[in-house]
Amino acid sequence: MIGRGKETAELLDLYESDKAELVAIYGRRRVGKTFLVDETFKGRITFRHAGLSRIEDGENSSQPLKKQLEAFYYSLITQGMKKSHCPKDWLEAFFMLEMHLQEIDDGSRQLIFLDELPWMDTPKSGFITGFEAFWNSWACHRNIMVVISGSANSWMEDKLINNHGGLYGRVTHEIKLSPFTLKECELLFKEKGLSISRYDIVQSYMIFGGIPYYLNYFKRGNSLAQNVDELLFKKGATLFFEYDRLFSSIFTNPEMTKNIVKVLSTRSKGYTRSDIIKRANVSDGGGLTRSLNALIASDFIIKYVPFGCSKREEHYKLTDPFCIFYLRFVANKNTLVDGFWQSNIDSQVIKTWRGYAFENVCFNHVSEIKRALEIAGVSSCESAWTKTGDDEKGTQIDLLIQRKDNVVNMCEMKFYSEDVVVDKEYDLLLRHRHELLQENLPRKSTIQNTLITTFGIKDNEYKWSYEKVITMEDLFK
Repeated sequence: MIGRGKETAELLDLYESDKAELVAIYGRRRVGKTFLVDETFKGRITFRHAGLSRIEDGENSSQPLKKQLEAFYYSLITQGMKKSHCPKDWLEAFFMLEMHLQEIDDGSRQLIFLDELPWMDTPKSGFITGFEAFWNSWACHRNIMVVISGSANSWMEDKLINNHGGLYGRVTHEIKLSPFTLKECELLFKEKGLSISRYDIVQSYMIFGGIPYYLNYFKRGNSLAQNVDELLFKKGATLFFEYDRLFSSIFTNPEMTKNIVKVLSTRSKGYTRSDIIKRANVSDGGGLTRSLNALIASDFIIKYVPFGCSKREEHYKLTDPFCIFYLRFVANKNTLVDGFWQSNIDSQVIKTWRGYAFENVCFNHVSEIKRALEIAGVSSCESAWTKTGDDEKGTQIDLLIQRKDNVVNMCEMKFYSEDVVVDKEYDLLLRHRHELLQENLPRKSTIQNTLITTFGIKDNEYKWSYEKVITMEDLFK
């Protein structure tokens, strides 16, 4: 298994503990939650069940609860329970599970894996009540470990981890599974026997965002461009419908969340809540709040306060690379041209996109950037900054790292196929940005011009315009 060493060790420690454990694993869909549990506990799972997705069940199904209960009953039957009858509700369903586990109990640790738990909680189903009774009245008193997982992160956080009812404080451990880092992507490609340069691994991250499910579709012998065409731009492309499936399977209100994401995709630094209301044509209220919180919890967007702004001006920024790429190049195309990516790889449109996409890669690797700056242990906050004015030249800074040691790294991100060349004109631009930023910082603060790029900086008289230079290699460490 690539990566996940920390998570695997945590799960194994919990399995070996001498008390009942209720473990919640959550993260973006396709990030590898089920694979983590299957690989860690191969041959040790006593009972497992996965909820039916909304896609498979059908949006307009008139009996979603009945279908979920039937599926649970069939899981019990196929895993050794004697044939009985389909439970009428979740209280009975979990009681049947209790009876089955007691019957096969041989004194050893029992491991229950309930996958995609949020899908089981259909409207007015009483699922939480049934699960609460199962854990509080029975499971928590036995030599048992219950692992629950879900892609609907907001549901996992609200209904389980932060539950204020009968499940309050019952989750004994939680694991939020993140997408792979660049280094983990590299390890996955090596494991699959794929020959791919770090330059192209970074570009694959710009498109697929370190999601192992997507990267596993890459074919040996194909270039990155060929793989992108296979997965997104050919007739019947494997991931062509993935965008809609993502939203339908995760979010309670998929159309609103898609509308919000579409708006956020039009501006790299994001929008305020009031901007979203206007541009997405949605009303300001609880529905919008729930959708925004769900998108944040599922790691599709982040919320941040731009440098120099108040809390009231906090922005929402789209950071999921797959969503950004899909909306930019795939969505709303009536016909897709076979070989589109290979044919346009050097076009100005794609070159411009790479510049913005690389910024997003850097935002997703702030820990690696701080490590390269040798400030991994220094507390900091990160944001973008845009300065505009009628009587002065404005500026935009891609990433500011404001550190507790009174240093601010003013970061410029450039995705180049060769070394960055700084000339006299660009040196003057950097000085101008430095001066504008210094005016907005406490006098005790020091600014370090920082370049984050692919290969480095050309050796000339202006290379010293940057105090710090971080390369693509640093992002892989």
